Amino acid sequence: MDWTHETLLPFNKNFYRESPTAAARSDAEVREFREKNQVSVLVRDAPKPVIAFEEAGFPEYMVRSLYEAGFKTPTPIQCQGWPVALSGNDMIGIAQTGSGKTLAFLLPALVHINDQQRLRVTSTQRGDGPIALVLAPTRELAKQISDECRRFGRVTGILNTCIYGGASRQFQQRDLERGIQVVIATPGRLLDFLSSRVTNLKRVTYLVLDEADRMLDMGFEPQIRKILGQIRPDRQTLMWSATWPREVQALARDFLKNPVHIQVGSLNLAANIDIEQLIEFVDEDRKLPLLLRILDDILKDRKTKIVVFTETKRGCDMVGRALREKRMPAEALHGDKTQRERDNIIRAFKSGECQVLVATDVASRGLDVKDIQFVINFDFPGQIEDYVHRIGRTARAGAKGTAISFFSRKNARNARDLVKIMKETKQPVPQPLMDLVSVGGGGDHRASRWRPNYNSGPRSRSPRRDRYYDSRR
Repeated sequence: MDWTHETLLPFNKNFYRESPTAAARSDAEVREFREKNQVSVLVRDAPKPVIAFEEAGFPEYMVRSLYEAGFKTPTPIQCQGWPVALSGNDMIGIAQTGSGKTLAFLLPALVHINDQQRLRVTSTQRGDGPIALVLAPTRELAKQISDECRRFGRVTGILNTCIYGGASRQFQQRDLERGIQVVIATPGRLLDFLSSRVTNLKRVTYLVLDEADRMLDMGFEPQIRKILGQIRPDRQTLMWSATWPREVQALARDFLKNPVHIQVGSLNLAANIDIEQLIEFVDEDRKLPLLLRILDDILKDRKTKIVVFTETKRGCDMVGRALREKRMPAEALHGDKTQRERDNIIRAFKSGECQVLVATDVASRGLDVKDIQFVINFDFPGQIEDYVHRIGRTARAGAKGTAISFFSRKNARNARDLVKIMKETKQPVPQPLMDLVSVGGGGDHRASRWRPNYNSGPRSRSPRRDRYYDSRR
């Protein structure tokens, strides 16, 4: 877009009025809060954090909605992120999954939209496009964001639509043409609508890139750059990511202006410390019997939700079928399922009708089910980043959870990174895993000290697993 020939509506970015309580907080108190919650503010300074919903300056009805939704206090990323976003600053937010970042960018977006001029929609010509745009890597994450936006935007009449591939284009186009304030979209389908001139992004003044690292991993960088080239340059941009690789840094340099950089937790890749990480050493041909044994133990005495991750769609279907043959309440979720099938499966899982969700990495980000207690990596992922995101499906919103990962000979190259993750989260590292690192350098698949726990035939559980199951019964 050549913006020199466009007439742009003026807009306001800064809506933050520091509360007297937050303003009275001393520098020492601010420093203590940030250290306690592992909040780092990098590059440039940020407003003082808020520690209660009332301090953020949201309208009363929005604060009331937060309490009615069951939230008691803001999470660390919200405490520091809300003042930054409401101040109109560009922002980089690095935080682990389940940290509350969705509301960290959605509530300021609703405040921002309420202050803008109304959308112009006519029956004779295409009207304005959205005011706020959220880009997400997967349809599951996009739908999750859309649900949250609907819950909190309903009071003010702010409408949103979710744009993604694999669903009816007709209904999505109808939403765009009737005028919608918030669009949550995956890059491919949005670019399709922009190319066919169904909508435009000239009114977008609030832009969010969610899970930026995942979007780049999935090869969306060219699409993202095309989309951002259609948005007015004086917009407010917020970039959210769980990790901070070079590719994400380059994107931030190109499209954000003097951003405030907020980091919650370590600057390195880190797992949630509330997740107990257990490693099961097992040969490939013994994984299914071991999974059946573990699930039988877990499901016997309790009502719980479990996600089992596989590497391939074929493996996902195979494991799901094997569990159903054993009369376990299981469903398989992967990219070959239709959108209706995926919605029905997730709905059954959330309601508890399905207790075991077998999934590929399509569920490693964007599956926001609060009461998942167990994650099982049937196939250990090829990248350690995917391991962190997979196990992050449990222990969300301050809860505790357990991740059990099957580790076979072919996974030896991930041993060093796995040991590092476990040590950083103060998890006991199994000796066979340490042996792999010391003998094979963490990347040698011929490590001679390989000793699977379940090589052949029935075998008693390890003392560690006994302690694990007994502590939860």
